[in-house]
Amino acid sequence: MPLPNSVEARDIAFHLHPATNAARHLDIGPLVIERGEGIYVHDAAGRRYIEALAGLWCAGLGFSETRVADAVYRQMTTLPYYHTFAHRSHGPVVDLAEKLVAMAPVPMSKVFFTNSGSEAVDTVIKLVWYRSNALGQPERKKFIARDRAFHGLTIAASCLTGLPGNHRGFDLVGPQVLRVTAPDHYRNALPGESEQAFADRLAQELEDLILAEGPETIAAFIGEPVMGGGGVIVPPAGYWPKMQAVLRKYDILTVADEVICGFGRTGTMFGSTTLGIEPDIMTLSKQLSSAYLPISAVLVNEKVVAPIIERSGELGILGHGFTASGHPVTAAAALETLRIIEEDHLVENAARSGAHLRAGLKALADHPLVGNVRGVGLIAGVELVLDKEAKTGLPGQPGGLGLLVNARLQELGVLTRAMGDTIGFSPPLIITLDEVDALLAAFGQALDDVAATLAAQPEPA
Repeated sequence: MPLPNSVEARDIAFHLHPATNAARHLDIGPLVIERGEGIYVHDAAGRRYIEALAGLWCAGLGFSETRVADAVYRQMTTLPYYHTFAHRSHGPVVDLAEKLVAMAPVPMSKVFFTNSGSEAVDTVIKLVWYRSNALGQPERKKFIARDRAFHGLTIAASCLTGLPGNHRGFDLVGPQVLRVTAPDHYRNALPGESEQAFADRLAQELEDLILAEGPETIAAFIGEPVMGGGGVIVPPAGYWPKMQAVLRKYDILTVADEVICGFGRTGTMFGSTTLGIEPDIMTLSKQLSSAYLPISAVLVNEKVVAPIIERSGELGILGHGFTASGHPVTAAAALETLRIIEEDHLVENAARSGAHLRAGLKALADHPLVGNVRGVGLIAGVELVLDKEAKTGLPGQPGGLGLLVNARLQELGVLTRAMGDTIGFSPPLIITLDEVDALLAAFGQALDDVAATLAAQPEPA
């Protein structure tokens, strides 16, 4: 147990953690991180870890970029806060909006600022509904999302999220959210089905659902270019263009949730470019400020925003926003982050280091615990199994294998995340090839150690 009045003990006493087993936390307490340096973080005992998930997929610049701190300080001493309601604005938010529109992979018109990926997704829902009403199509309110998607944990975003663990106990998902199959060829393909045939089948599934529900009732389809929290699912080649062909046929908007993929994670500036998506709406966060300060954004094209602007003129207001929408300090942090990403060629480094990481992970494909290795750019997932043919893990313990390997990695000085039995890798964009090798060595050691532990256990009676 933690020492009385220690940080750990006070955390147990006063802090309710997100996405945590609150009952178990009372027994084990937290791992307290005190400082960061490059791709590493250090705990309260002075131990150093490779942060192999960049925190929560987000600290692209690592954990010690002083240029962002300096930009934040300068802005704090100039204008520490102002709002963007009722025709008010300031230089940093205008500069950032202009920059994001210029960077977008397809033509975009306007940017709406929020404070987290979840808020961005909630804002998308509200703007799309507002648009449908403006167009005289009040019945066009349904969203199509995918099994195993993660779009956030506020009320509306949780409804689009397709992970049961985020729904249990909350009574969240309503009738305006429709589901289609996750593009996971390893798990969801039929026996002998090629990736091309799999993508064709999922596009047909989408069209069948649209026709069954009525195209006039469906407003938008939302998807992550590469699915993150659902287990790093990289769709088959051609999947997104096939899905978009169906959506365009029925005049349904495409929303690319770039919260994880944006700003270099997939080896290009945006996941939409990597995966061949031409979105009408994009959500951005995480690496937008390297998560040094909370900021997110919604980009909308002219097709989306024009009816919204016209209707707000008729009603007298677009009645949505947040106190900190376009906060000047977070905008300054984001602008400096984007400068560093471009000036230090971090997208190119992500492509180079990511190729090295994925090659190293694929070299472990024959390991007895490795079922599937997948990834693109500097994001990867390794799905663990005990039976490769049956694709099964520990009997009666879904996700148990992932927890064992994840715990052993922490002991070896690597922090990452188990999503079920998939271990995720999404290190900072600044990672070097030598640091990738250190990460790979620790992962290989963790696999060997867990395999040896399991082999030494007696067979169940």
